[in-house]
Amino acid sequence: MSLAVILEKLYARRRFGIHPGVERVRLILERLGHPERSFRSIHVVGTNGKGSTSAFLASMLGAAGHRSALFTSPHLVNFSERFRIDRQEPVPERLEALLCTVMAQAPAEATFFEIVTALAALCFAEERVEVAVMEAGMGGRSDATAVIPAIMTVITPIALDHCDYLGATLAHIAAEKGGIAEPETTVVSARQPAEALEVIRRICGLGANRFIQEGNDFHASWGGDGFLHYKGLCTELSRLAPGIPGRYQAQNAALALAAAEAFAVAAGTPVPPHALATGIRAAQWPGRMELIEGNPPLLLDGAHNPAGAAALAEALGDYRYRRLLLVAGVMADKDIPAILAPLIGKVHRAYAVTPAVERALGDSALAGILEGLGVRAATCGSVGNGIETARREAGKDDLVLVCGSLFTVGETKAWLAGQHFEGIRG
Repeated sequence: MSLAVILEKLYARRRFGIHPGVERVRLILERLGHPERSFRSIHVVGTNGKGSTSAFLASMLGAAGHRSALFTSPHLVNFSERFRIDRQEPVPERLEALLCTVMAQAPAEATFFEIVTALAALCFAEERVEVAVMEAGMGGRSDATAVIPAIMTVITPIALDHCDYLGATLAHIAAEKGGIAEPETTVVSARQPAEALEVIRRICGLGANRFIQEGNDFHASWGGDGFLHYKGLCTELSRLAPGIPGRYQAQNAALALAAAEAFAVAAGTPVPPHALATGIRAAQWPGRMELIEGNPPLLLDGAHNPAGAAALAEALGDYRYRRLLLVAGVMADKDIPAILAPLIGKVHRAYAVTPAVERALGDSALAGILEGLGVRAATCGSVGNGIETARREAGKDDLVLVCGSLFTVGETKAWLAGQHFEGIRG
């Protein structure tokens, strides 16, 4: 059976939708002999910056000489992107064999993401990983990744998103996200809105967790020299050059740096300063402020909620262009005007597209929203057609920004590479 064939069987599990809870994935792991117990894990939860923070952290742990793994979701183009061991994706033949093993042990009602989480655990165990950075899907205590024991939890900035599943207030969302932390472990948090911070502090108090917070215990800032400067728990580093672009990455890098310092203490294993600096520099995270050279150049960013779009709008200040042309594709269940609002004042013209996923908002409806916000918008159908149209109308020194959803970015990368795209939620 090829990887493509077994993946079709896995993708069919999407019919079960999203069902928060850990009972089904726990059963799979039990049947597999508990592979998740063979390595240390770090949970990464939050609303924005999870992927970048996870990539920074895994890179630093690898630079320190640890056999490290990174589990993330969703993938942009290839399913294997979700599983990285020492920066390498598993080869298709190996992934096929492992997925067949997991599918054979999965109960009939197990969801797509539950099976993928179990697959990550088995893959990392089989590859003798020492420490795995596990990015949660969208939740926390009821996320499938919560079944994997972790020595530390990292919480990126919390904002309103996925409210149908996580709750309608920041307090509800913070309770879900922070609830993944196991008692008496370390929790490292980015700066949070007061409502969310209060909940996280309460959780840490009840669980006797060591709580480390950005602003109080560590911080990073950009210097006039264009480099990042970090003051941490025990370490100060200057002239850091993050491998993942965007000024907003200062917070994600700082959070990962503090987590790496805290991991060294919690695990009793060194992560020296040179590994911190090397790991920050070597980190990569496709689809986040990713610049594709050309005439005109394309800037890809996966911002898909208001907070992410605000960070993107601020980061655009580091780019020089005459006009900004926006190729936008969004999911229908998002607060679309709020996502677009931070960008509107910067956009000369927009090209609305319909990403090739079932949750996508149609290009005509999106164009209507953009027009209502005061931006001239063309309906372009597919993502590829939107990019081609923007390129034809672009002039010298213009910049084409592609954003609105990770699925839009993933489809763009697939289209540019001439590869098949299959957007998979979860």
